[in-house]
Amino acid sequence: MICPACGHLLKKIHIYGVEVDACHGGCGGLWFDNFELKRFDEPHEPVDEALLLVPIDPTVHFDPDMKRDCPKCSVPMMRHYFNQQRRTHMDSCPQCGGNWLDAGELTQVRAEFREKANRSAAKAQVNKHLRWFAADS
Repeated sequence: MICPACGHLLKKIHIYGVEVDACHGGCGGLWFDNFELKRFDEPHEPVDEALLLVPIDPTVHFDPDMKRDCPKCSVPMMRHYFNQQRRTHMDSCPQCGGNWLDAGELTQVRAEFREKANRSAAKAQVNKHLRWFAADS
């Protein structure tokens, strides 16, 4: 398959029984077939440095805002935010369900899950103290 961002040949990487395609030596992006990203997007899930530190060629230039075609089925992909925090963009294929992340975006996605979990835990702790205070009044 060909990288939808820079046109470089994608290299297959086998991680924990999943075959991910990486733009190794190009722009450093990652292609996940349908449902594969769910195996690596949360911080408690195992991930290998091969996914987080894909070698990049600094001379490779691409337009991060360019419309991209799916490397698997050539259908134009849809750009959207990964979640409600609206920090990390991703490109998804409406036909095959695959997902493209630019270099470094998998790390951002995993960090967003960690932040969300920390906020949820803090909110639960505050609510616990507020219930205790209200019951004591």
